[in-house]
Amino acid sequence: MTHPELFIFDCDGVLVDSEILSVRAYVRAYARHGLAIEESDVAKCFGMKQADIFQSIGAATRQVFPPEHAGDLWEEIRTLLQAELVAIEGIDRLLDALPARRCVASSSAPERIALSLSLTGLTQRFGEAVFSSTMVKAGKPAPDLFLHAAACMGAAPAQCVVFEDSIYGIIAARAAGMHAIGFTGGRHLPPGHGALLLEAGAHRVFGNWREAGEAFGLGAEMARVTRR
Repeated sequence: MTHPELFIFDCDGVLVDSEILSVRAYVRAYARHGLAIEESDVAKCFGMKQADIFQSIGAATRQVFPPEHAGDLWEEIRTLLQAELVAIEGIDRLLDALPARRCVASSSAPERIALSLSLTGLTQRFGEAVFSSTMVKAGKPAPDLFLHAAACMGAAPAQCVVFEDSIYGIIAARAAGMHAIGFTGGRHLPPGHGALLLEAGAHRVFGNWREAGEAFGLGAEMARVTRR
């Protein structure tokens, strides 16, 4: 796709290197209630919204997190984000070089997205163009969130490019009729994850934002942004 109308970015693991922190937060939050889970129990849920992650972990481990204490998880996540969160290397240069509109479409809650963008200096690059799975009935891998974002932004789905690090996100993007790009630049992803994204339907996979920018003809502009 040479001239997309809209670039749609997942947030966690794509814009910000937060998924590795989320895993630790889930383990800590469960432990606060005497529940033992492994990091791998959380890792297999990348890309899902929080309610679905709780359900998945419960089904796999029989460790059922008390829903009335969901705020404990947010406390753990917020503490780790404020202490350690960084943006994915090069995303600021890519966003500044993009010729088309962009938005965020994330499975995270609005308050977490806002905090992540603020802590990493990315808020101004998206403004109000931020969409959460809390705004739709079904989260990823359903296409609802991406279709909602495209509709709000006035873009045709077939003219949208989605950047995703999760299998669920790639499936959702393809189900929405969008051009799905896999991204593997987050620290949480194991070797070979790119192949899984391709199997899920990603049109291409990039390991960093320099490669992605060059593929979309933005290499020279990203270099100019860097020199400013």
